[in-house]
Amino acid sequence: MSLSSYVLVVILSTGLVIWLSRIIPFVLLKQFKLPAIVVTFLSFVPISIMTALWMESLFVQHLGQLPTLNVPNVLASVPTLLSAVLTKNLLVIVIVGVISLGLINGLM
Repeated sequence: MSLSSYVLVVILSTGLVIWLSRIIPFVLLKQFKLPAIVVTFLSFVPISIMTALWMESLFVQHLGQLPTLNVPNVLASVPTLLSAVLTKNLLVIVIVGVISLGLINGLM
């Protein structure tokens, strides 16, 4: 399998663009101070993204029909949410989620 120069240029330029799009905001934000209202607004972005990803995994979409519940994910969410409320520790939450989903998938 040979790697043509065109494919190599595409891979390298794509990597450069992705790297620059992640580095430039950090460099610019070191130079400027964001207003408090913007910082407060941005603090809600991670929880919004995680909620959207979680809700999306709870439902199975069917073409032309209403979505149905993904029962294993819903069942695994219960102990995971409980561990999130009790510990507020991301490592514990992830471990409980993975183990509970593994046990539920193993039993079903």
